[in-house]
Amino acid sequence: MVFKMFGVWWASALLFAAGASAQPLETIVVTAAPPDPVGAKAFSAVTLDAKALQTSPQLDMALSQVPGLSLFRRNSSLSANPTTEGVSLRAIGPSGAGRALVTLDGVPQNDPFGGWVIWSSLPPEDLGEAEIVRGAGAGPYGAGALTGVIALKEATSGVDAALSGGGLGQRRGAAAGGTKIGNLSLFASASRAASDGWNAIAPGQRGAADDAVTFDAGSASLRAQFAPDEGTLISARVAAYREARHSGIAGTQSQTDGLMASLTVVHPPSPGALGWRLQTWLHSSDFSQTSASISANRNTATPSDDQYATPAIGWGANAALRGEGFLDWELGGDFRAQRGNAKERVIYVAGAFTQNRVSGGDTLVGGLYLEVARHSNEWLLTLGLRGDVWSSSNGHVVQTDLASGAVTPQYSGTQSGILPTARLGLRRDFKGFYLRGAAYRGFRAPSLNELYRPFRLGNNLTLANPALKPETLSGVEMGAGGSLASFTWDMTLFWNRLQDAVTNVTLGTGPISVPGSGTVPAGGFLIQRRNAGAIDAPGVEGNLAYTFAPVTLRFAFDWLDQQVRGGSAAPQLTGKRPAQAPRATLTGGVDVALIRDVTLSTSLHYESNRFADDANILALGGALGIGTRLTWQIAEGIGVFVAGDNLFNRRIATTQSADGVISYDAPRLISAGMTFRP
Repeated sequence: MVFKMFGVWWASALLFAAGASAQPLETIVVTAAPPDPVGAKAFSAVTLDAKALQTSPQLDMALSQVPGLSLFRRNSSLSANPTTEGVSLRAIGPSGAGRALVTLDGVPQNDPFGGWVIWSSLPPEDLGEAEIVRGAGAGPYGAGALTGVIALKEATSGVDAALSGGGLGQRRGAAAGGTKIGNLSLFASASRAASDGWNAIAPGQRGAADDAVTFDAGSASLRAQFAPDEGTLISARVAAYREARHSGIAGTQSQTDGLMASLTVVHPPSPGALGWRLQTWLHSSDFSQTSASISANRNTATPSDDQYATPAIGWGANAALRGEGFLDWELGGDFRAQRGNAKERVIYVAGAFTQNRVSGGDTLVGGLYLEVARHSNEWLLTLGLRGDVWSSSNGHVVQTDLASGAVTPQYSGTQSGILPTARLGLRRDFKGFYLRGAAYRGFRAPSLNELYRPFRLGNNLTLANPALKPETLSGVEMGAGGSLASFTWDMTLFWNRLQDAVTNVTLGTGPISVPGSGTVPAGGFLIQRRNAGAIDAPGVEGNLAYTFAPVTLRFAFDWLDQQVRGGSAAPQLTGKRPAQAPRATLTGGVDVALIRDVTLSTSLHYESNRFADDANILALGGALGIGTRLTWQIAEGIGVFVAGDNLFNRRIATTQSADGVISYDAPRLISAGMTFRP
């Protein structure tokens, strides 16, 4: 069985859950999760608790309650190719590599080769909280937190299990739980999910070569925490994941494997004594996929790329000292290194691939930071300063002719630099009301995938660019919010500029012959990644919630006016909107306690139109999705539910090819299941 090891892990997790049910975990004050930055309340942030994260079995869908938080395209991780699962905030400019940093108890979750996130490796049952901080994250977050950070915290105790099934062959099981033996705490989780999928091409456009996008994934983790004395905590965690997909075109599929390990030692500050934290981590991943070009009538698919392996490894460490008093402060440093290679067979001629290509290299980023905050009555003033060294090196593309054995190597030189970043925040609390303002600058270094790997996907050919340099984001914002009885609200006005944006720039439409890479057929695009000028993105965002028993109402929105300033690198893009960036997003929900132990929850997610391409030619209309969930607590800790996603079966366009063929996200999905949460 492909996922036999995950079945073993799942059984282990259930055993831990049973142990925790029989002997509830004691509360542990110290956790492996890093403490909040010393001046966090001065910045725009949203916190989702465990209940909010469990509104969907897919974490990325649960997080999309936050407007402007999205993967590169509209489709969720249920059908998205892993290389498009990078996450961004505020819809400034979505990217396959992602422009937001995702951490779990301080450990980066972004893939070491491509920067995307394998969301199936993070089952909601394993999580206790998610804090979404919008705006460039200098200070403790560092590189990658360009449009913000999604800081996940693993659950520390309790039991959580779910089992469900539904339309399109959906089936899922997940469990998380732990036990405590003296000063040692153990916590395990495991999940397995699969879908038989759907044909993403509309009936009027699809051909014999189009078939279903499918999904099959599993994950498992084990954490051991030991408290040798009062306050100090040693935490070790190991996790594994595997994900297999069929890509929707005959003969194409992908598979992702990963292993993560981390070790954390933390001691919180106390009156008259410093707190400290040490953490190291390792992330090993591999990715394979096949792709094909498709005929004009979509009846035949011809292999175009066989990416048979992409071994990559990322590793890093961070350390910090923390003090409290007249000034709350944190002084720390971190580094992250990545190394990887894409191995693939390319240029398909007369029924066989003719070339083997290995492309990859190394990247490194590391820095020091200082954050200080002064809390004085109703005032909060915070300042963070950071300096990072970055480099990309050992870049290579080695192409071998499979018939003659002739090798054509290409090497690129080392690039490096030093980048200073900072953030400043001010907040004033009144009775039931607050005002705040912030300014910040952050950066993201390009991934190995963006720097070194050219690739063919369908009829499109994308060229790598080893000359890419980091992209930076500067911004200012002003916010206000408060609460009155059962009503809470928050509003933020912001202006962001993304400078040297790493963007896929269309160079032309096929047929085009590219030496060493083959021919882009008619209907395909020739694309290259470039630092394409800047993106200006002023906007407004807000959150409102109101409870009048037995009803809770939630509403959130954002609106942006994104515009590209292409500069000399891409003058044709000036005045355009970034690809896949909607201007407006609305989310909402209603929770109603119908009768005792029965709850009805309804959610809404609306986006205005997008463009599938940088030239703003391929328009994707607005999208409205409505979901509902009826839950009945049939006994203490045991619930059953029926849920519907895309309830009105709307066609939600995710992308469009050069010849006008549109791909769509999932149709209506009905599922049912049960939960165990004592």
